[in-house]
Amino acid sequence: MGQPPAKETCGPQSRVGLAALPTKGAEPSLVLMNVATLHRLPSLRSLASSPRRGLVEVATIAGLYAVYELVRGQGHATLEAARAHTDGIVTLEQNLHVFGERAIQRAAHWVPGLPTLLGIAYIALHFLGTAAFLIWLHRRHPERFAFVRNTLVGATGVALAIYLLYPVAPPRLAGLGFVDTVSHNAKVNLSSDLLGSLYNPFAAVPSLHFGYALLVGVTIALVARGRVARVIGWSYPVAMLLIIVATGNHFFFDALAGGLAIGAGYVIASWVESPARRAPRWQAAPESAAALN
Repeated sequence: MGQPPAKETCGPQSRVGLAALPTKGAEPSLVLMNVATLHRLPSLRSLASSPRRGLVEVATIAGLYAVYELVRGQGHATLEAARAHTDGIVTLEQNLHVFGERAIQRAAHWVPGLPTLLGIAYIALHFLGTAAFLIWLHRRHPERFAFVRNTLVGATGVALAIYLLYPVAPPRLAGLGFVDTVSHNAKVNLSSDLLGSLYNPFAAVPSLHFGYALLVGVTIALVARGRVARVIGWSYPVAMLLIIVATGNHFFFDALAGGLAIGAGYVIASWVESPARRAPRWQAAPESAAALN
C-alpha cells in the first residue's frame, strides 16, 4: 500500500514568513510613525521658553545684538527731521510742565567729578551691568531666565522698529544747550567714524538704557529676598534715569517710551511662553539673598 500524501502544514516558520511579507496595510503605520516623530520634536515656543546652556545663550544673545546694531545703523534720517521730532517732544513736556532736563544736567555739572562718573556709568551699566545680571539670573534662577530673555529680545525688536520709523535727536544733538557729557567728560566720542558705522545717533526713542534698567531692577527686586538687594533693584531704574538725563542723552519722554517697550516685550514673552511653564515666576528664592547681599 502506498503511503498517504503528506499534509501541508502551516508551522510557525511559515506564519512568520507570511507576516513578514510587505503588505499595503503597513503603509499607514509608517506614516503614523513619522507623524509621531514630528510631534516629539520640540516646537519653537518650547525652545524659546526653556533656558539653554550658558555658551548657547551667550552666542544667541550676542548674535541677536549684532543684528540689532547692524539694522539700527542703517537709519538714514537727516538732522533736520530728527530735530523736528525732538521739538515735538520738548513741546509736549513743556505743556505737561515736566521739561526739567537742562536743570538736572546743570546741577550735575556743578559737582566736581560727577559728570565723568555719569558718562562712564552711561556706557558701563548698560552693557556690563545688563550682562552681569543675565549671567547671575541664568546661574541662580534658570527657571526665570528664558522669560526675562524673551522680554529683553521682544522689547529690543519693538524699539528697533521705532528707531527706523521715528528718528529723534537726543538732547545733546538737538541744539538746545545740552552738553555731550559722554564725549566731553568720559572721552568717548559716540559720533566718531569708528562707532558711527554701527551707531545711529537718532535712536533716542525709546530709551533702552532705561528700559533695560527697569527690567533688571524690577526682576532683582521681585526675585531677591534680602532688603538690601530689593533696595538696589528698585533704585537701579531711578539711577539710570538720572544718568541718561544728566548726560544729555535722553528726555523723560524717552524713558517713558523705554518702559512701554519693556511692557510690550513682556506681552510678547508671555505669548511665546509655553503653557507648561506658566507658573509663579517671581517668588523669591532663598539663595537670592545670599547671592546679592
